[in-house]
Amino acid sequence: MDIPWLLVLGLILVFEGVMPLLFPAQWRETFQRILQFSNGQLRFFGLIALLAGLALVSLVYFF
Repeated sequence: MDIPWLLVLGLILVFEGVMPLLFPAQWRETFQRILQFSNGQLRFFGLIALLAGLALVSLVYFF
């Protein structure tokens, strides 16, 4: 049961590392823009990411 969680964590780290590795200037600019968002905007994007992740997991797991 631990292997899938470690696999998921590894994939997250791979995806998180691609942008700073390949496009560091654009990544830094995007990150600076995100820092200017209000708390409400950050929560909205967090909610959208959470729902998209749940939808993807549901599609993979149940179909």
